[in-house]
Amino acid sequence: MLINPQILCLRASSALIFNWGNHVAYRTTLKHFLMRQQTEITGTTGEFTSLMGDVSSACKAIANLVRRGSLSGDLAAAVGINVQDENQKKLDVMANELAIGWCERGGQLFGMASEEMEDVYAVPAKLQRGKYLLIFDPLDGSSNIEVNGPMGTIFSILKTADDNGEPSAEDFMQKGTEQLCAGYVLFGPATMMVLTTGQGVNGFTLNPDVGEFVLTHPDITIPEDTQEFAINASNARHWEAPIQRYIDECLAGKTGVREKDFNMRWVAAMVADVHRIITRGGLFMYPIDAKIKEKGGRLRLLYEANPMAFIIEQAGGGASTGRQRILDVQPTSLHQRVPVIIGAKNEVDRIVAYHAEFDASSS
Repeated sequence: MLINPQILCLRASSALIFNWGNHVAYRTTLKHFLMRQQTEITGTTGEFTSLMGDVSSACKAIANLVRRGSLSGDLAAAVGINVQDENQKKLDVMANELAIGWCERGGQLFGMASEEMEDVYAVPAKLQRGKYLLIFDPLDGSSNIEVNGPMGTIFSILKTADDNGEPSAEDFMQKGTEQLCAGYVLFGPATMMVLTTGQGVNGFTLNPDVGEFVLTHPDITIPEDTQEFAINASNARHWEAPIQRYIDECLAGKTGVREKDFNMRWVAAMVADVHRIITRGGLFMYPIDAKIKEKGGRLRLLYEANPMAFIIEQAGGGASTGRQRILDVQPTSLHQRVPVIIGAKNEVDRIVAYHAEFDASSS
């Protein structure tokens, strides 16, 4: 007789226990994972773990909205132009509102900054405020809404130097090295969170049966070498010489100076492209080019580049603008843009060297 799988949601001290027929699997939840990490740090109060619980809830709410797709209406409908001068879609606005609504009432936050908002969001004075700052891109890859493609949420947590008065943009002008935590959530066939608190990188998959993120990918590392890269090749005519040189070498394959074939991938959602690097290695590039040079780059330093660079470096990879380590860039504005080259360390180092050679010859 066939036995239907049953889930016994038994709370253990360190895990959820799943009983599938005669097979029992122990899964550490995100909450218990963070609690264990916090116990190893002297003087912790549990506020960070509570804040991550709110961030986790916000991501689950956004995931549910994304999963419903057109059942929730025309989520791809344009509703205006955001501060980035980009078309803002209904789902962008809804995801932003969900992130704020879930995170502002926990008592751990002083303020928030979002890619979808021009200025800092101050936690209302009538609510309890804390010492942390939350930075987030509520919906990365919204251009994929119409095609039912992958999207995600990116977030980063800082600590404010002064939690008196009102939060300002200046509070967020901290280098990427000051991040306490960074993560992203990929809304794909499964919803997955990848997270670092500066102690390596771990992946958690959302179990929809119990509504919990559970540890499925512990201690993620990125191979130093790769034969796969992601770049928007339609911009090739605008690239600087170092990037053109690197791509030309890759495309030459075994017959070129690299003497090996490369694969090229591009999803048009940074979360998805970075997640591929996290799971199987590779390289992601959105370099400076003539079309976006005046803006400083395509991707935002605070909302995209810094969180992803923190994750990639913690997994053993490299993260550079081509001329500077991303995490060492001093922010000067909330919506500052930078070039991004992240992934396999040896490939990032090679591209950095090409930029150095080019700049030396130009000067």
